[in-house]
This record gives sequence, structure tokens and C-alpha cells, in this order.
Amino acid sequence: MSFSSKSPDQVEVWAAGDHELAEGARWIDGRLVYVDILAGRLLEVPDLTGPRTPREIARLDVPLGAVAPVGGRPGHWIAAAGTGIALLGPHGGLDWLARPEDRSAVRTRMNDGVCDPHGRFWAGSMPYDGTVGAGSLYRTDHDGSVHRVLDGMTIVNGPAFNSTGDRLYVADSAAGVIHRYALDPDGNPTDHAEFARTAAGGSPDGMTVDTDGCLWVAIWGHGAVHRYHPDGTHLTTLRLPARQPTSVCLTPTGGHLLITTARHGLDHPAGLDGSVLRAPVAAAAPLAHAYRQE
Repeated sequence: MSFSSKSPDQVEVWAAGDHELAEGARWIDGRLVYVDILAGRLLEVPDLTGPRTPREIARLDVPLGAVAPVGGRPGHWIAAAGTGIALLGPHGGLDWLARPEDRSAVRTRMNDGVCDPHGRFWAGSMPYDGTVGAGSLYRTDHDGSVHRVLDGMTIVNGPAFNSTGDRLYVADSAAGVIHRYALDPDGNPTDHAEFARTAAGGSPDGMTVDTDGCLWVAIWGHGAVHRYHPDGTHLTTLRLPARQPTSVCLTPTGGHLLITTARHGLDHPAGLDGSVLRAPVAAAAPLAHAYRQE
């Protein structure tokens, strides 16, 4: 499938906002669901045609890195929040499954996360002060047990999976590297390769895999989205009118790429920094996978 580069004027503001650090964009039940991490906010924009005003679903007193729906339990989420993994109920209450980052040698928080096609929840962590190697990737299994799968990274972003769930992509944003791992049926890495590396000044952030197996990646600091072939070939760059894109979401029906952005760390945020953007693309992705709880 071909995909031509788009100029910034072909990207529109889809949902205006002054999000400090919007991330974790997922298409769930006909709506975009995402977080504003440092504010601990869970947000939604109802659909593609209705009023595009973000609505707050929940607000926590800890940073909220990402969520995934809990299968068969409407209004319930599994969340990467604070220093661990928790179940989030309809009224905002947290039931902690584990807080592994409480034991970190430096102050850390949970970051981006997503469910794989098998219904397991994966989420990364990161240090507040940028300590190299202080970030980890965790997998939450169906029984609620939380396992550290990878460590030694710094700012862990993504992750993303191919359609069969046996290939994992995960970014170490601080290093500018996207890693690819083969996974066994239990979700353990069996093989590793460096998939892609971004140019200086740009960091791979949130990502998703389309129905053709290609990886779409928000490039923080470069105001761009990259699309990669499954073999790692960089296919194209979509330029954006915001400097810090944080996550990408393709709708299941195709034609829409939704991009969250951030104002965090900018001395002089411009008008579109912190908004949710939309770009026309010839690609689609499955609905976000739900967490399958035993």
C-alpha cells in the first residue's frame, strides 16, 4: 500500500485543548479514549462526527499513563497509574494489582501501555529525572499478576503488537530507539532486534500497527509521525503543526489518523500544541484490545 507524505496544512485540529501531556490514544466503542498523564485525567471524544469537545471520564490523584478497557465490564479499565498497575472503576476508584515502581532506586512513574491481542496488558515506566536505564516494561496477565519483562531502558513508550501478538514493538524514547521482540505464547521475549532509530532531537513515542502490519510512530520533538514497513524500512513522514506528538490512533474503518500532542516542557506553546489532531491516511487498525480478566 502506498502512502504519500502530507504537508502540515492537510492536518486539522480534531479536538482542541490545552492538554499538558496527552497520550495513550485508543479507539474504543466508537470514541477516542486517551489520557492527560500528569493531570491524572482519563478523557474521551465521543465520535468522528459529533461535538469534538473532550469529556473527562475520571481524574486520579496520581499520574495516569494509559488505560485499556476490561472485557465484559463496561466502564471498567486497567490502568498504568502512579507507580503500578490498577483496576479503575466507573467512579474513579483504584484497586491496585501491583506497584513495582515503589521499589525503584530513583523516583519513577508508569507511562504508556496497551493490551496485546491475547488480552494481556503491557505498560512501561520512566524516571522523572531521566536516569539512564531506570525504566522497565511490565506485563499483566489474565490472573492480575504483574511481571517485569524488560528492564535497562529509560523512557519506555509504545508498546505495540502485530495482529497475532507474537511480535512486540517498544520504544526507549530517551535513546531514540524502537526495539522489536519475538514473543513466545506466554508473552516472554525470545528474540530481539533494533527495529529503527530516530535522528537526533526526535524521540519515538506512542505507536500502533495497522492492518498491513506497518508501524506508525509519533516522533516527539520533530513534529512528525513515521510509518515503517514490518522489515524496518522507513516508508514516509507525516509532518505536523505541533512539535510534540505523543501517540497515534488509526480508526477501524480507515481514513483517519488521530494524534495526541503535548505542551509539557515548551517555553512558548503554540496554538496547536496540546490539541488532538487528525490527518487523512489510507490505513486502518483494529479496535483497541480489551484486558481479559480471569
